[in-house]
Amino acid sequence: MAMWDRIKDQAKGLQQQSQGARGSSGHGRPGSGSGSGSGSKAQLVGVLKSQLTSLKTELKSGAYRDASMAMCALVAAADGSVDPAERQHVESLILQNDVLQNFPPDQLRQRFNKHVDQLSFNFQQGKTAVMQEIAKAAKKPAEAKAVVQTGFVVAGADGYIAPAEEQVLREACAALGVSPQEFGL
Repeated sequence: MAMWDRIKDQAKGLQQQSQGARGSSGHGRPGSGSGSGSGSKAQLVGVLKSQLTSLKTELKSGAYRDASMAMCALVAAADGSVDPAERQHVESLILQNDVLQNFPPDQLRQRFNKHVDQLSFNFQQGKTAVMQEIAKAAKKPAEAKAVVQTGFVVAGADGYIAPAEEQVLREACAALGVSPQEFGL
């Protein structure tokens, strides 16, 4: 539990540093305050990514692998569709992810694409199947949180977390018994 408090403290510290740097110039654009949410989200993504990497040796179970691939597919399809370029982009993020390198790339690719295909064919039905897969990681709290972190890192890879992505991350938190507040959701 203390580790998650550290994450929040680090994220809060980063957010305060960035706000301090922004505020010290005194030349902010009118309305630029609205972008501060995405800035803190981007910093949170960085913190979550480094925390995930520190857990690499512990995240080797099939449940984590399968739930993470379901989570990545859900984030990719959050807006109801996944175009080929987006599928390719998320797949490359998965294969480059330090923690997910614990698993053979073919296993990751196969599971991710299976879930994307389900979600693309029938989003609501696919979402039900994907949520069941995600929920399998709920037995181990550290893995459950790591699945959400993985989803967050993938969602924030483009520097922005869309409202639809936030919504599916919140739903995944509920399925895993993880507090969405830990992730600023």
